[in-house]
Amino acid sequence: MKILVIGDSCTDEFVYGSTPRLSPEGPAPVFNPEYTNVNPGMAGNVKRNLEKLGADVDLVTNLEVIKKTRYVEKASNTLLLRVDIQDQVPRISKEQLESIRPSQYDSIIISDYNKGFLTEDDIDYISKNHSNVVCDTKKKLGKWCKSLKYIKLNRIEYATNLDFINMNSWIKDKVVTTLDKDGCMYRGILFKSHKVDIIDISGAGDTFTAAFTYSLSNGNSVEDAILFANSSAEKVVQKRGVSVL
Repeated sequence: MKILVIGDSCTDEFVYGSTPRLSPEGPAPVFNPEYTNVNPGMAGNVKRNLEKLGADVDLVTNLEVIKKTRYVEKASNTLLLRVDIQDQVPRISKEQLESIRPSQYDSIIISDYNKGFLTEDDIDYISKNHSNVVCDTKKKLGKWCKSLKYIKLNRIEYATNLDFINMNSWIKDKVVTTLDKDGCMYRGILFKSHKVDIIDISGAGDTFTAAFTYSLSNGNSVEDAILFANSSAEKVVQKRGVSVL
């Protein structure tokens, strides 16, 4: 199985430490860093999850480094602060976009964190050249979504786009909405998740998108793909940081 992942990627850095006291300069804890975990994030995390599932994956992404550094109190796994560096990157070049050969891939995942790498026109171009494109997007939905096979949204993104979804019947078969611990909604049907001890939800949406697309690429129904993706996301939220299957 060969899958293309295209979209914005970042470096995820987790700095774990202790907070033994409050700062005398103000109402904030003194943070003592102890160890750091670093891994690819966003589109890079989708790629990692697909590879763990056994797929052959190509990644087309930004060269400029977006970095997300999270400072976490290790005993309770409480996030104290997140610092983002370079939140916007240049758009993919026309030459790079047109050099992609969609026919060599079983599926394409667009991991669009809306950091500038892909525009609506770019996504429309990609989806018109392949019949099985799954898009996880932070953009406002529009007619540029018409050729996408499925669109993965989270609870907040769905609410933001609800008016557009209600006014355009063609999109309702495309939207798959993740609902955190409650599972996933598709065509008004709730696919419940199992109750698990949640340690960290960072990157769980990437895992869901990767597992969902992998299952579809194996010829499974959208319903079975959702169940597999739910199960996969359940596994990673029980780990610290941005984890993979």
